[in-house]
Amino acid sequence: MMKKILIANRAAAAARILRAVREMGLKSVVVYSEADRDLPYVAQADESICIGPAPARDSYLNQALLLDVMARCRADAVHPGYGFLSENAGFARQVQAAGHCFIGPSPKWIEALGNKAAARTLMQAHGLAMGGSTGVLPRDDVTAVTRAARELGYPVLIKPAGGGGGIGMVPVENEQSLPASWERASGIAEKAFGDSALYMERFVREPRHIEFQFLADRHGEVISLFERDCSTQRRYQKVIEEAPAAAIDPQVVEEMAEQLRQVLIKIGYDVIGTVEMLYTPESGFSFLEVNTRLQVEHAVTEAITGVDIVQAQISLAAGERLSNVLTQTPKRNGHAIEARIYAEDPVRCLPSPGLLRVFQLPQSSIGLRIETGYAEGNRVSSHYDPMVAKLITNANSRDDAILSMINALEATQVEGIKTNIPTILKALRSDRFQAGTMAVDGLQALIAA
Repeated sequence: MMKKILIANRAAAAARILRAVREMGLKSVVVYSEADRDLPYVAQADESICIGPAPARDSYLNQALLLDVMARCRADAVHPGYGFLSENAGFARQVQAAGHCFIGPSPKWIEALGNKAAARTLMQAHGLAMGGSTGVLPRDDVTAVTRAARELGYPVLIKPAGGGGGIGMVPVENEQSLPASWERASGIAEKAFGDSALYMERFVREPRHIEFQFLADRHGEVISLFERDCSTQRRYQKVIEEAPAAAIDPQVVEEMAEQLRQVLIKIGYDVIGTVEMLYTPESGFSFLEVNTRLQVEHAVTEAITGVDIVQAQISLAAGERLSNVLTQTPKRNGHAIEARIYAEDPVRCLPSPGLLRVFQLPQSSIGLRIETGYAEGNRVSSHYDPMVAKLITNANSRDDAILSMINALEATQVEGIKTNIPTILKALRSDRFQAGTMAVDGLQALIAA
């Protein structure tokens, strides 16, 4: 087992990983940019090292610098969290080549499944249902792009091949708007992921976004930690997640989870992964993508299973067997909901960076968990994702979990920046969320109403 872990992330992700590392009795090294030097977790680590100015390309995405820091502080491993370099196969290979452990799947799986178009080809070959999709399309061939869209049939959805988190996804209703949308999506993908490659899918109206969490060892075993419903999104970025999924036949969900588990066993997948699917009552499940990393929303699965997913990820990356990591077969207990609090205008959904003059979150207690990397007096930077906190509630019933979340959000006080708390409350109280049938485009409709 490793002794010292470098945490190559920031804010809530870094704070969460730091907690797991300390509970495992391991030494921690936190890296931070100049913009993040005052965030509370920086002072809580065994070692803290500044890695440059605020722009991510000069700090959290600076692979050479991170490798140098690992060598200088003699870290055994790096945990990339989510975002940044968490799904960068090249970085994972460099970490391993330098004699360190990359706490994530093997680089070959990050590479094979990180490209969303290639992942669809692989999973389709193993029998998973697909919606209409293209492979990666030529960047500057408008004729080929137009032809592909016509073959799919409008509306279509443009997606970055190497992206995630909903960034760069652009819906296109008709051929007239395709060229400009294609150009815009390519620019966003290049800036966000360093890869302008795009593909298209047939746009599915009012689907639900259901994802399945898996842990796997490097000895051929894979276990399902059940599903999460991540349908409450704005601009294809998740805002509320819950587990288990409501208003879907549990047997249908269980059969899908087992089919996915068997596929991962067959291909030899390892450590951690989430298979994301779209669901409609008419068509059932269809494959969307695989995330080869820890998910932001992992806490709702932890709440209903009692499994510490981050600690499990660390142990599995170190070569432990699943039977040693999880001594009992996980079972679902109760219901859990997560709400992401973003520093953003609740109507226009634009980032709202600034000073957290007041930042009072409810105290963590039984049934309520708080994840944040900020404290009152910190500044939310415009250089990074605007999420400032996650609230997670769990209870015996879904209704009770919803009520607990509403109470927790109403008790939250934030001044100095705008937040999306009013939007979250509006969603939680909506008839559609209460019924458990919120679709991917449902929150945007609520915001516009």
